[in-house]
Amino acid sequence: MAITHSHKLVLPSDANHHGTLYAGAMLRLVLEAGYATAWKHIGPEANLVLRRVLNMECLRPVPVGVVVELQGVVLHRTAAYLVCGLVGAPWDDNGHWVEALFGFAQVDADGKLTHFPERLPPITVPPGDVWERLARRMTKLLRLR
Repeated sequence: MAITHSHKLVLPSDANHHGTLYAGAMLRLVLEAGYATAWKHIGPEANLVLRRVLNMECLRPVPVGVVVELQGVVLHRTAAYLVCGLVGAPWDDNGHWVEALFGFAQVDADGKLTHFPERLPPITVPPGDVWERLARRMTKLLRLR
């Protein structure tokens, strides 16, 4: 299991009229971190497209001037589809500001679904309440048994 770390300074251009992170900017940041997580897991043969936003919850506002960290991990994988769990926390304290689940599919050069490379790292859920909560949410949303 490899956790991917992404960082971003929240700038005024990322803010809404309240001076906090705008939802569209948040979605962009989390999606980029999700893609980086999926790409890191698959490796250079990755040719991924976003297939589904399973869930994204903004837990609290993030003000301009704060550096946020997004941690991502692959929580589920089939032959051509995977789900990344993402958790975001500002560096100013220990509270989370976002939790998300994104599904990515592997496609060929023509954009048609294809299999991932054969040798990929195993899927394991990192320890901690937030990761276990995301894994349970994912299982419910995917209706996995």
